[in-house]
Amino acid sequence: MSQRVDEEYEQRSLAIAQAVAATPDIVEAFDTPDPARLIQPIAEAIRQGSGASFVVVANRDGIRYSHPNPELIGKRVSTDPQALSGEPFVGIEQGTLGRSVRAKVPILGSGGQVVGQVSVGFLVAKVEATLAQSLPLLAANLLIALGLGIIGSLVLARRLKQQTLGLEPSEIAALVEQREAVLHGIREGVLATDTAGRITLANDEARRLLALGTDCVGRRVDQVIPAGPLRDVLTGARPAADEVAVAGDRVLVVNRTPVSVRGNAVGAVATLRDRTELEGALRALHTERSLAHALRTQAHEFYNKLHTVSGLIELGRIEEAVGLISRTALVHQELVDRIRERIGDPTLAALLLAKASVASERGVELRLAGDARLSADAADPHDLVTVVGNLVDNAIDAASGTPGGWVEFAVAESAEVVTIRVRDSGPGVSPANLEAIWREGFTTKRGVAHHGLGLALVQRVAERRGGSVRASGARPTEFTAVLPSVVAAIR
Repeated sequence: MSQRVDEEYEQRSLAIAQAVAATPDIVEAFDTPDPARLIQPIAEAIRQGSGASFVVVANRDGIRYSHPNPELIGKRVSTDPQALSGEPFVGIEQGTLGRSVRAKVPILGSGGQVVGQVSVGFLVAKVEATLAQSLPLLAANLLIALGLGIIGSLVLARRLKQQTLGLEPSEIAALVEQREAVLHGIREGVLATDTAGRITLANDEARRLLALGTDCVGRRVDQVIPAGPLRDVLTGARPAADEVAVAGDRVLVVNRTPVSVRGNAVGAVATLRDRTELEGALRALHTERSLAHALRTQAHEFYNKLHTVSGLIELGRIEEAVGLISRTALVHQELVDRIRERIGDPTLAALLLAKASVASERGVELRLAGDARLSADAADPHDLVTVVGNLVDNAIDAASGTPGGWVEFAVAESAEVVTIRVRDSGPGVSPANLEAIWREGFTTKRGVAHHGLGLALVQRVAERRGGSVRASGARPTEFTAVLPSVVAAIR
């Protein structure tokens, strides 16, 4: 306001000074013998009419021809006569009457030359009085603005308190820190999405299990998760609780819970548990139980044969007893010897022996193909267990329903790949299902929960390692998996 008032008085001074400098009577008075006698009355009349503090007219030598104080007429001006250079001046200076806002304008003669100047000003005290008159209005505006600001601040503070549940900033910061510590410290994966399916939160475990990048937050689930049962569960297209799904070569247990705040849906939270090791342990436990059951069956069968041998000996039929013992031992020992001779990987050899016992208990013959051969450390043992275990299990399940069922296992290696073939005497795969059998969750077994994962895992492992897997629908059914060898992978 002070600056605006100063500028206003500067412009008033300049306008009055320009008007005085253009007054013909004043210009003509410069050519008379006594210019002051004619100029003083005109200058004073203009000063009183305009309300200016002074109107001073001076010649080129700075000698005054007019002044509010007549005693100063004929004396040199007290300030620098800047306007005599031909350019007007506006500013605040200290004069004989005090500090004032003034303007100086040159006076041009009939020939266009500068013959003098006119200085018009308003004392600073008068300018400050004008400003003081504006202060009540200014104060009223400030009070109104302050009142509105206080009211707005109170409303905003109340609104923020409601949104933050009455928590102080320090408490909110502590809660955020605790939330981050909990989310990134738990062993379960946590994935939160909004109502549009965009990821709003993913802790470290969720990113590890789902192989997500650090830029996943803000992206839609269907943009970062491949199509399949896992994506259906995470997007809510498939409601499920404790749903078993495959992510890469991992088996996950997924739960998704919609979240509502004050009755409004805001999204959903999904929890992910890694069940890969548990599935492996369950398969190992199932194999051990099957093996124990097979051993009990064989023990029972052994007692029957032992009683038979005892009876033959008591009857004096020694040759028949020896022949029965030889035939019984030869069948199992032959398979053990062939596996020991041709399968150099101890993990795979142990797996095949266990599967042979399981197959025998279910009335299925597990045999090793004549050209089967694998050296030690030719392929990753974990991959072999996953691929061979699932393929052989499926083959035993298929062959156990047919009389004289059999499963044939073949393996061959080259400098680049390890090829695994599993054939069985089962009913075969329908041509319509040759593509579907690799889909996670697909199974032809009825009434059995959490099936349809084995072949999906086999395909994931093969593709992750840069290999492949295929199946033939014709009988006998044959599954072929190709895995890169360890040597090729190193190169």
